[in-house]
Amino acid sequence: MKGVNAALGAAGLAAFLALGEAVPRLGLVDDAYFPPTSRIADALGAELAQAAFWTALGDTLTGWALGLAIAVSAGILAGVVISIVPYLREATASTIEFLRPIPSVALIPLAVLLYGTELRSVLLLVVYAAFWQVLIQVLYGVQDVDPVADETARSYGLGTWARVRHVLWPSALPYVMTGVRLAAAVALILAVTAELVIGAPGLGARIAIAQTSQAVPEMYALIVVTGLLGLLINVGARTIERRALSWHQSVRGEVAV
Repeated sequence: MKGVNAALGAAGLAAFLALGEAVPRLGLVDDAYFPPTSRIADALGAELAQAAFWTALGDTLTGWALGLAIAVSAGILAGVVISIVPYLREATASTIEFLRPIPSVALIPLAVLLYGTELRSVLLLVVYAAFWQVLIQVLYGVQDVDPVADETARSYGLGTWARVRHVLWPSALPYVMTGVRLAAAVALILAVTAELVIGAPGLGARIAIAQTSQAVPEMYALIVVTGLLGLLINVGARTIERRALSWHQSVRGEVAV
């Protein structure tokens, strides 16, 4: 089954690349604005040979990784504390619902005022966007804890942190891993967006420079790189999720299929 899915995926990708080659060459779109796949591939090869490209890639991955690590740590800690402290969830519910829908891009002016085009501007946007993905999943996970199991742990005299470790955390872990996977994708989006809009060093800044200098194939090549990064991050996050939840029924059923 996995082999069939892989073959279908490869066929779909090949068809997409062939379509990207044919559309501009047939004159359906102006190749000055949408170059054929072969020209984009040549531009990508040229980018890979430049040291500046790898520096930009490192800057993007640095902002993504640091922002994601901060967001995941803060989201898990805040979610657990809010869940186990009496009345704290009710007290923070309205604040969370007010802050969570605010688009991270709306904070770009604030980030520029505070930190200019430094890495800290990227981190501010990445952390804000990714934090909510983790926090909400942790809150849902804790809410899903079996009350009978929790009461049993209390009756055996387990303290707060012992219950967190042995009851709350195993129940919430599937939700946490979902939040981390979503946060990883959102973090990359915001890292590239911040670089593109603010001009912070990274792939986004190189895309903006290519666009303003009319280097269209190079621009598309860099966009392809960001897409590949997103794909690799998603695959990596799913792999980690499956390993972390190898004991869980959902993963065992997936492996069995």
